[in-house]
Amino acid sequence: MSATQILAELKALGSESIKKTLMKHGAKEPVFGVKVQDLQKIRKRIKMDYALALELYDTGNSDAMYLAGLIADDAKMTKKDLQKWVEAAYWPWLSEYAVPWVAASGPHGREMALKWMDAKADNVASAGWGTYSSLVSTKPDAELDLAEIKKLLARAEKTIHDQPDRVRYCMNGFVIAVGGYIKTLSEQAMKTAKAIGQVAVDMDGTACKVPFAPDYIKKLKDRGTLGKKRKSAKC
Repeated sequence: MSATQILAELKALGSESIKKTLMKHGAKEPVFGVKVQDLQKIRKRIKMDYALALELYDTGNSDAMYLAGLIADDAKMTKKDLQKWVEAAYWPWLSEYAVPWVAASGPHGREMALKWMDAKADNVASAGWGTYSSLVSTKPDAELDLAEIKKLLARAEKTIHDQPDRVRYCMNGFVIAVGGYIKTLSEQAMKTAKAIGQVAVDMDGTACKVPFAPDYIKKLKDRGTLGKKRKSAKC
């Protein structure tokens, strides 16, 4: 299928109520308001398509850009591709989910995560923390640099409350990810979470809340799922 055909399909699937909700959370025109469940159905049909993913992302349509993240052939994504995508990821649906998922599942995830964390642009910095969180949640511990992750926990503890809203949100998510997916660092992540305390983020008047990291990590521990990795970052 072509990007034009996919856009026509997305337009038909769009919902005004979903569109209003997405725009309340930061989406801008063009956006049709397609349910994630419907995007997942298209993903199952297409599976992976590197070229089509690039075309869809370039449309600037938010639904198409998210779908591009779902169908991207992550292994083929170049650093140039990823940089272009993160710079265009103007709201959390893209900067904190679609782009980090693709980056973390490809060969350049760690490198791009560390680069993006230091970016001045909020959307890029938040993508950096989101990407590293996805690495932590999917990669075996043997493939992770645990010493580096400890340093990132310390960085989060020291700087989180000085960061812009969305970067704060993603740093908090990183602490939770380390606490939940790396069993040997769970205790340290809990200490970091307690030292950080409640993270305040302006959620743009929505009902969304910032997870309280200590409670979230404890819940995972009580559930007996510490260290259990996800098969894929994408959902």
